[in-house]
Amino acid sequence: MIHIVFNTADIAALEQAIELDASLSGKIVEIKDDYAVGPLLEIYETEGYQARRDWWKDILAHSPYEDQLDMVDDKLLVHILINSLNHDENEMIWLWMGQNAHDVSGYYWLMSQFKEYQSRIHVLYLNNLPFLNEKGQLFYPTHLSQIQPKEFLKAKKLARPITLSEFELDPDEWKKLCVENEGVRFLEGGKKLVSMHIGCYDKEILSLLTKNAQKLPSALSNIMAKLKVKLGDAFVVARLKALEETGKLVIAGDWNKGWKDMVVQMPGGSAVVNETEA
Repeated sequence: MIHIVFNTADIAALEQAIELDASLSGKIVEIKDDYAVGPLLEIYETEGYQARRDWWKDILAHSPYEDQLDMVDDKLLVHILINSLNHDENEMIWLWMGQNAHDVSGYYWLMSQFKEYQSRIHVLYLNNLPFLNEKGQLFYPTHLSQIQPKEFLKAKKLARPITLSEFELDPDEWKKLCVENEGVRFLEGGKKLVSMHIGCYDKEILSLLTKNAQKLPSALSNIMAKLKVKLGDAFVVARLKALEETGKLVIAGDWNKGWKDMVVQMPGGSAVVNETEA
């Protein structure tokens, strides 16, 4: 059995669950790209794939992840997975996804390439399902990493083969999103993704900045904690840069030195960094 997750934090959660239930034993692999953001046009072709890599190169510039772009090769992973299925006719793949645009986008991107293995590709979608938190209270997780390991044992019962109908309809839905080629995919509910403008979260990001100057890491930490939809920190910083270009905020410092000493503030606020917010 091969388990596929779409977030790094989900790996540890699933590993702990496997320790409690040997029937889940198997290799865990991660789809590393975030297909909920960025260009998708002709993504399975060389030019489209390269256009996406170039976009990510711009997004990751001056970030702590700048040197990690070459570590992301989901196309190679798909090749390895197909080889595994071809080598062992009993091999199965389980796709684990939470109710968020990141996971659902990754699901669409991946499953579209596995139609001929239909009966061996299972999906486990935690769509609007209640689980118990550490205090024994019911909650509705959006990400696998929010679930206690023992609760995964209940979740595994949800695993089912992706149906022939889904293999017909879901790739068409994904193709539509790829052709629209907007900057963001938003999850409306179920597996329904809608294309959104790249700046659709800008208003919320601005609302989470203080009027006065803050060190970028401090501002970013606050934004990431309070955003209703979880976005990658490098993507958020890219939006802050875009907002600066339109005069919506002010950023000071040398990007070549990284994020650490950059300062962000709203226009008209105090340029003195409040050490309690730094």
